[in-house]
This record gives sequence, C-alpha cells and structure tokens, in this order.
Amino acid sequence: MLNRIDLRGSRRDPRGLLPRAQLDVSVAVEQIRPVVVAVREHGFSAIREATERFDGVVLERLRVPAAAITAAAEQLDPDVRAALLVVIERARKVHGDQRRTDVTTQVVPGGSVTERHVPVSRVGLYVPGGLAVYPSTVVMNVVPAQVAGVESLVVASPPQPENGGLPDARVLAACALLGVEEVYGVGGAQAIAMLGYGSDGADGSDRCEPVDVITGPGNIWVTAAKRLLQGTVGIDAEAGPTEIAILADETASPGHVAADLISQAEHDPLAASVLVTDSPELAEAVEAQLAVQVTATKHEARVREALGGRQSGIVLVDDLEQGLRVVDAYAAEHLEIQTRDARAWAMRVRNAGAIFVGAYSPVSLGDYAAGSNHVLPTAGCARHSSGLSVQSFLRGIHVIEYDEAALRDVAPHVVALANAEDLPAHGQAVTARFPS
Repeated sequence: MLNRIDLRGSRRDPRGLLPRAQLDVSVAVEQIRPVVVAVREHGFSAIREATERFDGVVLERLRVPAAAITAAAEQLDPDVRAALLVVIERARKVHGDQRRTDVTTQVVPGGSVTERHVPVSRVGLYVPGGLAVYPSTVVMNVVPAQVAGVESLVVASPPQPENGGLPDARVLAACALLGVEEVYGVGGAQAIAMLGYGSDGADGSDRCEPVDVITGPGNIWVTAAKRLLQGTVGIDAEAGPTEIAILADETASPGHVAADLISQAEHDPLAASVLVTDSPELAEAVEAQLAVQVTATKHEARVREALGGRQSGIVLVDDLEQGLRVVDAYAAEHLEIQTRDARAWAMRVRNAGAIFVGAYSPVSLGDYAAGSNHVLPTAGCARHSSGLSVQSFLRGIHVIEYDEAALRDVAPHVVALANAEDLPAHGQAVTARFPS
C-alpha cells in the first residue's frame, strides 16, 4: 500500500528523495485572484455569488444570528460538550504559560529599552468545513488569541446546506463555549477576502470590519487567498495538506504505527503518512496491519488514496541516526517518535511542527486534548516556522528612553556611524541637541 524508499547506504541530502504532496499555490493564486478582487470591490454581492457557486448556499446575511449560536450550544451532544470543555481547559493552561511579559533593559545609566508585547486589535479566525468539520479548530485559534489579549475576535466558517446555510452547529457551539459572538457563515477565498478587506453585508448590522491578522487552516483556495492578502494583513502560515511522520525502531507496535498513519490519512486524499524506520521487519508488519485496519475504517477510499499517493511512504534507513537526519530534512507537521529512549531522540529533533513522544502520545491526542495547538506548519515549513501560539497574536514594540547625559555620552558613536553610511543628517539630529 505504501511506497518504499530505501535510503540505506545513502549519504545524499534526503530532501529531494522524500515523499511530499505536490501543490502549486501560485497557480491557485491566479485562479482565485478574481474572487478576491471581486470581494474587495463589490463586497456582499461578490461574497454571495461566490458562496452560491462554491458552497451551493444563497446567503441572506453574512453574520450568524446570536440566537443560532446560542441554540447550537444548547443542542450540543453532552459528550461533545464535555470533550470541548476539557480541550478548552487544557489549551488555556498550556497557552497561558506562553504569554510573554514586558521587560526593561537598563543599557546604561539614564538609557533603557523596554520591550512591550502588545496584542493586535482584531483577528479573523478561519475554521474549515470541507470533508470534515472542526470544532476543535475553533478552540485552537480562539484560545491563544484570547490569552494574548486580543479585544476583537471574529470566526468565519463555510455555510453548510444541511444546517440551513449556517456553519456547522458544532462549530457554532464551540464559539458559544468560548464566548465568541461575531461569527460569519462564509468560507473559502471569499471569507479570507472578507476578513482582510472588510465587507458590507445585507444591512448596516451585517458589516464585517477588516482584521489585522488571519489565522487558521484551509484548503488550497484558502491558502492562495491568504498569500494574496499577506501584507494587507498578517497571516499565520500557508497551510497545506496534513502530514504525519513516524520515526520508529523494532520496539514500536506495528498496530499503533498503522493506526496513527491511518488517522492522518483520513483527513484528505492528499494527506501524507510517512514511516521512517531502520527495521525492515517493522515495515513489513506495519504493511500487514494496514491491510487489516484500512478495510475497517469509515473513510476507506480516502485513506487508501492518501496512503497510496506519492506523498506517503515507508523510508528505510541504516539506523536511527540516519533516521533523525531524514525526519529533520522532512520537517513534518506532526512527528511521532516510537523508539527506545524516545524522549532522548525527540529532544534532538530540530525540525517539526509538534513532536509526539512514545507509544502513548499519538497525534490524535495533540489534535484534541493534549493542550498543545494543532494549527502547525506543513510542507517542510517547520524548518523555519512555528505552530500557532500566543505569540502569533502579539507584537514586540521597543520603547527607547534616554536622558540628556546618556545621549550625550553615545553621540560620537552615532555621528561616526551616520557619517560612515553617508547619512549626516542622522548625526545632526543628535548634535542639534547639544549646541556648542
């Protein structure tokens, strides 16, 4: 079922040899540009047209009525409510420890620099609703923004024909549990454009004001729209299809490994599931387990397509040292370590969105109830980017305070560097304060 890549004996850089989904966002950008431009120029009418074309829903209003949000929470399955409350509690605990405090550095007597950590004013949080619906993603986006101190939070999620043209009821219920009142039943590129540019609605009470930052995962059209809007607003990342890599040795349970590969494959036919192992015996046992477990999974066709795609595979390596180099090169969104001394190996990993250590820390735990955030960098972006956190909604602002004596003391150095860079007025801005 899985492709095999044998890197045993190879000393080549593995990046070009590893499986990866092939998505050209730049092509999608040009295809979706007319939708984004139309929303910027025509507002509600363009959003309405795009929503009918892509989602099969005729919008009467952009904003979800408050009564619908309240009703969704009241009608929520008690087990789902209990689970969401646990997820919220754990996410708040983890993200609460991320909040940075302001710090003042006394550079010299009379001269200091304070770094303030200031939240953005308004954020747009996108919650997808394609092959699956994600109330958990509401939590993962909203909690860090709330902990950061963002004053204005807005959620956008695609309208569902089966829910009367509103976003999924479980998404609305999660918003209610978190105290989010401003929710829009708009999805896709038109939602990103609405958030970035703002838009009129059916009437004055239906207007969506523009945001400062847009976060949240989505399909390639959402990703393309975020790329177009970057600069107009801040974005968290260009999210691609989900991916899991597992570094495992002969001590790993084939059943656990197979189950975890399947768990991410059920997201999307383009989802990537990669096993990196130094044990050919484990590889064979995992294949055997997949043959059994895939037939029993609800989304068998989707899982088979994902596991059989070029983005998934088993990578054989000489030993765990080579395996470590491979997973660092791959920079997975989710990386599981199922080896002897799993924590020791995990602490040596440099590139991963999130690392799951040992047999009892599966990715599914992080997707929901570990307390960590599941909005993570994909497509190798973990080499340079982090997952969503409180810091995603904060800006560091330096506050510089020097008194006369401190400025006078450093003035010759400022003048010397200003002259060296042929910017003499910079130096004169200092010396003007100390006339002879």
